[in-house]
Amino acid sequence: MTSCYCNSTITFENCCQPFLKGTNKPKTAEALMRSRYSAYVTQNADYLVATTHLSTRKFHKKSDILAWSKSNQWLKLEVLFSTETTVTFKAYYLDHHLKAQIHHEHSRFIFENDTWYYVDGEFL
Repeated sequence: MTSCYCNSTITFENCCQPFLKGTNKPKTAEALMRSRYSAYVTQNADYLVATTHLSTRKFHKKSDILAWSKSNQWLKLEVLFSTETTVTFKAYYLDHHLKAQIHHEHSRFIFENDTWYYVDGEFL
C-alpha cells in the first residue's frame, strides 16, 4: 500500500483517494487542501475545478491546472498551520527544468451546502 501523497500517516486508498473519486467528502478545510494537493500529484484537474468555489472558479482554467500539474514533479506537502477556514502550507516540487521549488501559500476555504471549497490563496 502507498502512503498518501498529502504526507498523512495513512494510505492514499484510505486518505485522499475517496475524495478524488467522489465517494466521500472532506470534513475540514485542511482535509480538502490535502486532497487538492493529491489531485495535483495525480493530475486530477476535474477535482480541482469542482472543489474551487464558484465565486473564484472563473479564474482557474482546467487546461492551465492540468498543464501545471503535469509540468511539475510533486515531492512533498507540509501543512504549517490550519484553522477552521484557512490552511498555510508548503508544497515542494521540481519544475520542468528539474529545479527545486516551494509553493508557499495561505489558503482560504468556505463550507457551503455541506461541502468545503477552496476560495483563494495568498502566496507567501
